Amino acid sequence: MNFKSNYQYLLSDLNKLKGVGNKTASLLKKKKINTIFDILWKLPKSYTDRSKSSKIKDLKIGEIQTITIIPQKYQFPRIKNLPNRVICKDDTGEIECVFFNSYEGYIKKILPIGNEITLSGKIKYFRNKYQLTNPKYISEDSSLIKQKHNTYSLTEGISEKIYNKIISQILQLLPDFDEWHSEEIMKKFDNISWNNSIKELHKPQNIGKFKENFYQRLAFDEIFSTFLVNSEIRKKIKKIKKIKKKFNIKKQNELISTLGFSLTNDQKKAIDEINIDLLSSNKMFRLLQGDVGSGKTIVSLLAAHNTINSGFQVAFMAPTEILARQHYLLAKKLFTKNINIALISGKSKYQEKKVILEDLLNHKTNIIFGTHAIFQKKIEFKKLGLIIIDEQHKFGVNQRKKLSDKGGKNCDVLLMTATPIPRTLTMTIYGDMDLSIIREKPKMRKPVKTYSKLENNIDDIIRFIKKEMNLGNQIFWVCPLIEESKKIDHQSAIKKYEYLKKIFPNQVSLLHGKTSIDEKEIILNRFLNKKFSILVSTTIIEVGIDFPNANVIIIENANKFGLSQLHQLRGRVGRGSKDSTCILMFKSNLSDNAKKRINILKNSNDGFIISEEDMKLRGFGDILGFKQSGIKNFRLADPVHNNDLFLLAEKEIKRIENTKENIGKFKPLIKLYDRADIINDIA
Repeated sequence: MNFKSNYQYLLSDLNKLKGVGNKTASLLKKKKINTIFDILWKLPKSYTDRSKSSKIKDLKIGEIQTITIIPQKYQFPRIKNLPNRVICKDDTGEIECVFFNSYEGYIKKILPIGNEITLSGKIKYFRNKYQLTNPKYISEDSSLIKQKHNTYSLTEGISEKIYNKIISQILQLLPDFDEWHSEEIMKKFDNISWNNSIKELHKPQNIGKFKENFYQRLAFDEIFSTFLVNSEIRKKIKKIKKIKKKFNIKKQNELISTLGFSLTNDQKKAIDEINIDLLSSNKMFRLLQGDVGSGKTIVSLLAAHNTINSGFQVAFMAPTEILARQHYLLAKKLFTKNINIALISGKSKYQEKKVILEDLLNHKTNIIFGTHAIFQKKIEFKKLGLIIIDEQHKFGVNQRKKLSDKGGKNCDVLLMTATPIPRTLTMTIYGDMDLSIIREKPKMRKPVKTYSKLENNIDDIIRFIKKEMNLGNQIFWVCPLIEESKKIDHQSAIKKYEYLKKIFPNQVSLLHGKTSIDEKEIILNRFLNKKFSILVSTTIIEVGIDFPNANVIIIENANKFGLSQLHQLRGRVGRGSKDSTCILMFKSNLSDNAKKRINILKNSNDGFIISEEDMKLRGFGDILGFKQSGIKNFRLADPVHNNDLFLLAEKEIKRIENTKENIGKFKPLIKLYDRADIINDIA
C-alpha cells in the first residue's frame, strides 16, 4: 500500500493494520484509541533493554536477560495440565524453556531443534536449573530481539510485544507530508519534519525529552492547528455583514445614573467594546470574561438595553432557571416600563407559553430570559438582534459556531463566563472570539477573609456560626462528593446535616446530588428568602446566583478542590455590604504544597492570579471549566511549560491573517488534529 503524503491512512480504522483484528481493535478502543493516528500519542513510559546478550553461565536470577541458544530436546508430557519443556544449550551451560497451555506444533515451530535462536525474558532458577517460563521474545533473527523495547501503559489483553509490533508497523508506513510551516517556523525546530518528529518521539532513548526539537515541533503543531481553526471561524464571522444597530448613548447613560453605584473602569471599557461591535456592520462574536462578582451582568444588560433601543429583540440564556429568574428580576428593576420583559421556564403553563411565543413573534416582547429552552425550534423571534449566554463554559467551539449561525446574520452574540483562566488557555479555548475582560471588582464589594481550620477544631467553627446567625447572617456548608469504589457517597453531607440540625433545629437544609431540580430550586429560593440559616450542600452552588445575606462559607475537605474551584465557591459570599468569611476545613495537617496553595487563596481575591497559580500547581486539565469547555486536552502541548509555543503560534496566526495567506497547505494538519468537522464547514 502506498500511503505517502496521504493523511487518510492515519485517520483509518485500526483494522487496516496487519495483525489487528476486531478483538485487538475493541481492546484499544477501550483506551480511546479509535484510529491509527490516536496510537501515535500513546507514548512509551519506559523501555526494557534486551540489546545485551549473556551466556548461560553468567545469567542473573530475577532479571530480564537475552540469550542465544540451540534447542536440544523436547519434553512433551502425556499427563494433562503439565507444562511442555524444551532443553536448550549454549557453549557455557543449559537452560529449560517452560511453556504452559501451549501446543507441541507451536513449540516446534518457534524452537526448532539444532537451530540458533535468540530469546529474552525473566530468568528463574528451579531444581538446580535455569528456566525461562513462557518467553514472549523469541526469534531466529537476533536483531528483532536485541534492541531496546518500549514499555507502554497497556490495556488488558494486549501484550507489550504485540503493541510494539503495531507501533513499528505504523512508523514504517508514516506518510511523508509536504511541509506546512514557513521557513521561519521550521528554523525554530531545526527543520525537523512531522514524520521524523513522530519517529523520534517513539525511540526509547527519547522518553521524557520534552525540550527536544521533535517534541517541541509536535506540541507546536497541536497549538497552531487549534489557533488556525479559531482564526478561520473568526474570519468567517467577520465576513458576515449585518444591519448596524443605532441607539442613543444618552439613554444608556441615563440608565447607568439610576444604578446607585459607579461602574468600574473595566466595566466601562467592556461596554465601550461591545457598543463598537453593536454599531458596526460586522457581526459581534464576543466573550465577556470576568472574575466572580466583577459585575458582568450589568454590562450585559446595558448591551441588551442598547440593542432594544435599536429596535431589535434580545434573548438572554442562563444555565439554570433560578439564575434566569435572577437576571429577569434585575432587568425588571433596571429597565423602564415601556420595555416588555418575559421569562420562560419549564414551569411556565401551556397558555402562558403560548402568549410568550406569540409576543416574541409579534415583537411585543423586547427581551426574553430562560435556559437553553429559548433556542428550541418552535421559539421564533420577529427581529432577534442579540443573544446573551451566561456561564457558557460548557459550550465548545462547534456549539458556539452553531449558536452564531442560529441567530441569523443581524444577530450579535455575547457570551459570559465567571471562570477566570490563564491567558494561554483563553487563547486556546476562546480564540474564535473577541474578548472583553473585567478584572476589577466594584468598590462596594469587600474582599472575603479566608481561614484554614482542622476538622477537630469544629467547636470553634460552631461558636463562630452561632455568633453570625445572631447577627442575622446565613451560612453555606459545602461537603464535596467523596468517591469510594466508584460509588458516589452522599453520607458526608447527610451526616453533617444531621449533626448541624441537632445544634440548630429548624435552621438547616440539605442539597445533594440526588435532590431533584424542582426540589433544588425550592430549597435555594427558601434560602434566598431567609427561611433557614444554614445550607449544607454536596453540589457546587450555582455560579452567579446572588445570596446577599449569605456571608459565611465553610468548605470541608478543601484539599479535594483546586484553587480555582475554591475561589468560585468563595465567590458565593461577599455579595452584600457585610464582611464575609470563607473557612477551609482539613482532616489533617497540610503538606507543604497544600500550604502553598492555601496561602495563594488567603493572599488573593483575584481569580486571574489564582488560576495562573492553580495551573502551575495542578496542570491545565484541572482548571475549573476547562474539562467542560468542549476542547480536548492536548496530547503533548502544555500551557504551563509551553507558554513560548503558544505565543509563537499566536504571532504566526497574526502573520497569516495580515498577509491573507492561503491556508490550503495546512489541510492535512487540521484534518489530522481532529478538527475536520469544523474545517469542512469553514473551508
